[in-house]
Amino acid sequence: MIDLRSDTVTRPTAEMRLAIASAEVGDDVYGDDPTVLALERRTADLLGKEAAIYMPTGTMTNQVALRTHTEAGDEVLTDSQAHVSQAESGAPAAINGVMLRYLPSQRGIFGGDDVRRAIFSPHKFNPKTLGSPTRLVWIENTHNAGGGSVWPIERIEEVTNTAREMGLALHLDGARLWHASIASGVTEAEYANPFDSVSVCFSKGLGAPVGSALAGSAKFIARARRFKAMFGGGFRQAGIIAAGAIYALDHHRLRLADDHRHAKEFAEGLLQLPGIEIDPTVVETNIVRFRVTASSASQLVESCYEKGLYMLPTGPDSVRAIMHLDISDQQAQEAVKIVASAVNNCLS
Repeated sequence: MIDLRSDTVTRPTAEMRLAIASAEVGDDVYGDDPTVLALERRTADLLGKEAAIYMPTGTMTNQVALRTHTEAGDEVLTDSQAHVSQAESGAPAAINGVMLRYLPSQRGIFGGDDVRRAIFSPHKFNPKTLGSPTRLVWIENTHNAGGGSVWPIERIEEVTNTAREMGLALHLDGARLWHASIASGVTEAEYANPFDSVSVCFSKGLGAPVGSALAGSAKFIARARRFKAMFGGGFRQAGIIAAGAIYALDHHRLRLADDHRHAKEFAEGLLQLPGIEIDPTVVETNIVRFRVTASSASQLVESCYEKGLYMLPTGPDSVRAIMHLDISDQQAQEAVKIVASAVNNCLS
């Protein structure tokens, strides 16, 4: 089976399994697991931050960041298709009691003027006592629903400068920041620099079995540790899985360019097929999104599955495919052939 549902479906390599098996461990709740401490230090250094904290999932790092930055009733500015908006089970409202306000965006990317227009400046005739105070601007890079879109560093500077002028904190959901760096040549630390907090994922793209990290100032991370424990994120001998993340950072970051190449080739192959609508020029990283006109998305995905290709329907006529560590050149080419065969079946 060629599994393109997500880049989280990868299996640990044999070498990663050896690193995991030989990991030195302690008790992370007591703060003495040496492998976790090494991963946190490595992550903070890569992102140019004072400290980092390791957690089970990206949803937890994001929600802990929200809790650390805000109070119940606060407002957060982001876009309507961000992971925090669509794929975290309503946690911003249910767990943290915050309001998400959506800015207009193109493929998940908005501008400084969008932030400025969203902020209400109190006036003597309208003190905004009935509204939610805006506390935080939230950016996702790369943007999943935007098809793996990469935020230009100039746009990030524009948005973050505007946010600073208006007294707002800044969070970067960098679950796939590694991909943005490889695609653009901008280092992770350069991307992270203007943000108060940054979350990164070790399983998306990098191929580690589990885990994400939240980075920021030492004061911010010290406060975040309380909420990690509150949300049930306390590990014990977590060095076992942290070792997989360290191995991924050491060995799998540069090879992400292969995933980008596979995604572009897959998109260009789909462009030749009837019943498929796609623009390969917007495929910047490892995510391919396309429209189906030959049938419903679910019908096409089901037909592909029967032929050995697993993809994800994301709407009535939309499909997502994500390239990753486990996909070879041959499998990327075979995936196009399977979609072509499935389309022919749908059209016949």
